[in-house]
Amino acid sequence: MKKYRKLLVAALVALLFIGTFVFLWKKSQPKPVEYNEFTPVTADILKSTVVTGKIEPRNEVNVKPQISGIITELLKEPGDLVNAGDVIAKVKVIPDMSQLSSAQSRVRLAEINLKQAQVDFNRVDQLYQKELISADEYDKSRQALRQAREEKAAADDALAVVRDGVSKSNASASSTLIRSTISGVILDIPVKVGNSVINSNTFNDGTTIASVANMNDLIFRGNIDETEVGQLVLGMPLKITIGALQDLSFDASLEYISPKAVESNGANQFEIKAAVRVLKGSKIRSGYSANAEIVLAAAKNVLSVPESAIEFSGDTAFVYVIGGEGMQKNYERRMVTTGLSDGVNIEIKKGLAKSEKVRGPEIVADTPE
Repeated sequence: MKKYRKLLVAALVALLFIGTFVFLWKKSQPKPVEYNEFTPVTADILKSTVVTGKIEPRNEVNVKPQISGIITELLKEPGDLVNAGDVIAKVKVIPDMSQLSSAQSRVRLAEINLKQAQVDFNRVDQLYQKELISADEYDKSRQALRQAREEKAAADDALAVVRDGVSKSNASASSTLIRSTISGVILDIPVKVGNSVINSNTFNDGTTIASVANMNDLIFRGNIDETEVGQLVLGMPLKITIGALQDLSFDASLEYISPKAVESNGANQFEIKAAVRVLKGSKIRSGYSANAEIVLAAAKNVLSVPESAIEFSGDTAFVYVIGGEGMQKNYERRMVTTGLSDGVNIEIKKGLAKSEKVRGPEIVADTPE
């Protein structure tokens, strides 16, 4: 009995050893290499690039005061629609003391001249009534009186403008009323009531009261790399997508390519501008970040395969055409002529038929972690 038990244990050990050997032998055998297979298809291949930029109005105008002073009232807010000539703000004039003194002196001198001209005219008028002087002398005296009156009125107006920013003769065009110079949307009002403002002159640009722009005339502005700018042509279509409005896209037309490059992060880039065709009712805001897709080249209805199926050797391209079936498959290395590539698929101009299959990359089996 013990003898049979020993034989049984020995048989089990031998079986286990043989099984382990067979298992390890099978694991050590090379597995047959499997490849992806592709059938050429007729498709459109587009080579495109994406340019990052922003949306902005074509013309944005900064409204500035014609006089220096203090903001006393703001009649508009950012986002309001305005027409050219609409009043945006009111300014209280803070007169320049030297100009004020000069204007006051002019008024006093005009008063003196007017009084003297009036006295002279009264004297001449009496003599003329008695027919002691000629009509010519009378007309000259009357003309001098009229000129003195005009000078007094002009001096009063000049004083009022310096002191108050407005006079009786130009009340309808008062420089204390800051008016919009164009029709559009107010984008920003960077001042508050009580702020001091100055007019534009030789020494400074002046204080901006408001920024106004026509939001129906928008452009896309961005930069494109120097390696791609040579493929651009004025009038090319662009597809604009805005990050904040992901469900909307807009068509645009390229209208400007900068002739000079600017350096950005070590690369030369060229500025481009495109006119955006805004959909009616779209609420686009100035400064939105946007992407513009530009089709640089296109090949329509061409034979194509995945680019991963192409083997490049220098300037020559090859494919492996599949022949046979099952375990009898063979691969013919064949030179082909390629065309446009979009980075995924590539055009085959010559060397491959639509009915043939080509070998792709090796299929890599998933390995357990």
